[in-house]
Amino acid sequence: MYQIKPAQLSNAKAIGVTVEPSKVKNKKLDVFRNNKKVASIGDIRYGDYETYKLTKGLEFANKRRKAYRARHERTRKKVGTPSYFASEILWN
Repeated sequence: MYQIKPAQLSNAKAIGVTVEPSKVKNKKLDVFRNNKKVASIGDIRYGDYETYKLTKGLEFANKRRKAYRARHERTRKKVGTPSYFASEILWN
């Protein structure tokens, strides 16, 4: 089960949602708005910004975040999509 980092909780609160460890196989987090699930985000088989910061350092994490943002440029800005939530919660 994925361990939610404090920064991720803060990121979720900033956009008006709550998060819990996901019940979906291979997903990190379930995102809720008004107690209704709106998305499952993040693959547990891959890292995210906070995980990389803790395990490989800030410089590596920043490189991975830049690569993530470039890879998901077209979808991560559409508010309410799983890509948007992943970008705002896991990669901010």
